[in-house]
Amino acid sequence: MTADAFHAPRQRTLMSMVMSYMASGGSLIMSSAAQLLTFAILARSLGVNEFSVFVAVTAVCNIAVHLCGLGGMECLVRRVARDPSMYPLMLGHNIILTTVSGVALVLLGVALLPFFFSLSPDPSLNLLAMTLMLITNIIFVRVIVLTEQIFIGHSNFVSANMTVVGFAVARTIAATLACLAFGVSTVAEWAIWQFACHVLVAAFCIRALAKLGRPRYGIVREELPLGMYFSIPFILRAIRQNADLLTLSLVTTAEIVASYSVARRILESSYLSVEALNRLMYPGSARAAANGLHKAMDRIRKVLFAATGISLAAATTVFLLAPLLPYLFGHEYLTLVSFVRKLCWVVVPLGMWSIAVEALGAAGYHAARASVMGLGSILGAALAAWATWYAPPMGTVVSFYVIEIAMVAVAWAVFLRYAKKDEARNAAGAALT
Repeated sequence: MTADAFHAPRQRTLMSMVMSYMASGGSLIMSSAAQLLTFAILARSLGVNEFSVFVAVTAVCNIAVHLCGLGGMECLVRRVARDPSMYPLMLGHNIILTTVSGVALVLLGVALLPFFFSLSPDPSLNLLAMTLMLITNIIFVRVIVLTEQIFIGHSNFVSANMTVVGFAVARTIAATLACLAFGVSTVAEWAIWQFACHVLVAAFCIRALAKLGRPRYGIVREELPLGMYFSIPFILRAIRQNADLLTLSLVTTAEIVASYSVARRILESSYLSVEALNRLMYPGSARAAANGLHKAMDRIRKVLFAATGISLAAATTVFLLAPLLPYLFGHEYLTLVSFVRKLCWVVVPLGMWSIAVEALGAAGYHAARASVMGLGSILGAALAAWATWYAPPMGTVVSFYVIEIAMVAVAWAVFLRYAKKDEARNAAGAALT
């Protein structure tokens, strides 16, 4: 065999991975751009008071949506990536968990949130609008995200990317029609448009999944604790992500709070370049780590190198483009550019530690993954709140870097520990045989 013949398959594999990443990353970037445009349209059209209520209710839903389904989405991707014949059972498992938990969360929200947030002065309309907001942002969002993950579990990244982009574009179209064409200016009015948009997208998702086969209903009991381990860190992280915003609202001006919240949204959008890599690599990492985390060590090392380069490029791009943001969100956001430029580099350590925790998840070490992310979120929330209270707003920015850099050290220390344990276990097993 010639050298060219030997290297050709590897070159084709690398090119295939690069093209898949570009498609995956492109879809998430397009999705992020559409979400930012939707965010800007709503911010301008609803006004400060209505938009602040919308953001608050949406923040509650963002926490609840991680509870909806009880983490069953991850096990579907992991189990189906390893054994496609598991799909009917894992789909049925997810449908049951999503339905039961989603209904419970909506009922709880309907009972509690109207006491804290008013979407309409009419009590009946307020209850209706709140119900629509909760169903939309908890149940329908979970169904749509589950569709994307199902396609990823089948390594059908084209359909997964189409789901992401289609969902984002649909919301942008809905916001454009509602606010710019029909003059929607209240959250109660927007709740109806948002609900209709999500119903249509969810219907398309269900139709797209029909060709993959019918579900087989049942609970996979061994996956229940793993699912909770998977979802709890995201819930705690959502709390962590709101601790600084809540504290800022108590100690500084509305303009700083608004500009900081937009900057945070842009930071989350820039992280999507790394998330695109994680979602592409996760099924393969699950297969590589099936016989031990150490078996996937070389793969994870390469993913870390790629993620660091990608996150640096994303941060640089955001830094350079920051002066253009007031033209999109409005010139009343006086500190927006400053916040964006100070926060954009956080994506680098964030991307680095995410590779380690995703690898732990792919190997099935959800307890360890949950411990790293959960404790990091709890301690991070406390640090962010204290630093924000003590020295706003610079204390908020500094705490962000301290938290994420500490997460890099802890996440990789835990990853290496479990990789060594797997290697020692395999070596002991080989010695016995």
